[in-house]
Amino acid sequence: MIDSHHHVWRRRDLPWLMGPEQPRIFGSYGSIRRDYLIDEYLDDLAGTGIEKSVYVQANWDPARFEDEVAWVQSVADSCGWPHGIVGFADFTQDDVGPQLKALSRYPLMRGVRQQFHWHETPSYRFAPRPDLAADASVRRNIPRLGDHGWCFDLQVFASQMTGAAELAAECSEVVFILQHAGMLEDLSKEGREMWRSGMMRLADRPNVVSKLSGFGTFLHRNDPDFVEEMIVETVAMFGADRCMFGSNFPIEKIWTSLPELVETFRAKSAHLDEHERNAVFRDTAARVYRI
Repeated sequence: MIDSHHHVWRRRDLPWLMGPEQPRIFGSYGSIRRDYLIDEYLDDLAGTGIEKSVYVQANWDPARFEDEVAWVQSVADSCGWPHGIVGFADFTQDDVGPQLKALSRYPLMRGVRQQFHWHETPSYRFAPRPDLAADASVRRNIPRLGDHGWCFDLQVFASQMTGAAELAAECSEVVFILQHAGMLEDLSKEGREMWRSGMMRLADRPNVVSKLSGFGTFLHRNDPDFVEEMIVETVAMFGADRCMFGSNFPIEKIWTSLPELVETFRAKSAHLDEHERNAVFRDTAARVYRI
C-alpha cells in the first residue's frame, strides 16, 4: 500500500505555525501545532500495511522552495522514507525553468504542487485569485514539467474545474493529479451537481488522475459514509486506474488516527474488485509517482 499524500513538518520552517492559531480550512489545528517528523509518521503508520509514501509540499516560505526538498531528501537518505517528493515552484513567474532545474538535483523529485484553490470563504483560500489555471505564465510554464518527467499536483474547487480541465488539455504531456478528489465542500444538491459536472470535465482528460484523500477537511471528522460516497463516485468517473489513496497526514490526525483512516478506506472500497483495489491502494501511485 502507498500513502501518496503526507507531510513531515518542522515548525521553524513554517512561520505560520508559530504565532497565535489562525483560521484554517481544517478548523482548529492546536493538536498538531508542533513538529511532525519522520519518526512520528512511521509510528503512526505501524500496522497499516503502508509500504511506501510520497511527501507533498507543505507551504514553506516560497523563497525556500529548494530548502524544503533538500531537507526531505536528507530525511529519506537517512531513513529510507519517503520514497518520492512533490515540491513547490512558482509557475506564475516568467520562466519557471531555473526553479525546476534547482529541484532536479534531488533524486526523489517526482512532481510539483502550486495550490490554485480559491474560495469565497477566506479561510478556504490558498491562491491569490480564482483563475490561476488560465494565467498565461502558468500555461506556458506547466509543460516544462515534461522536461523532467514530473507531474503537477492540481488543487482546485469545483468552481475552478472548467479552467483546470482546459489547462490539462493544453498541457497534455503532463500528468495532473487532482488533490482530494476535487475538494467537495458544498454538500447541497447544487454544490454536489457543480462538483460532479467539474469532475466529469477533468475525467474527460486522460492525463488527469484523482487522489482519494482529504475527505475530512470540511467535515472535520473521518466519516465512513462520506468516504464511501467519494470513492464510489470518483472511481466511477475516473476509473480505478486513475485513482489513488492518500492519507493527508498529519492534517487528518486532528480527528482520526492513520490506522483508523486506512481501515475506513479499505472497508469502503470493498465493492471494488481485486484489480481496482490494487490500483487505488498501490498501482496508480506507483506508476504516476514512479516509486
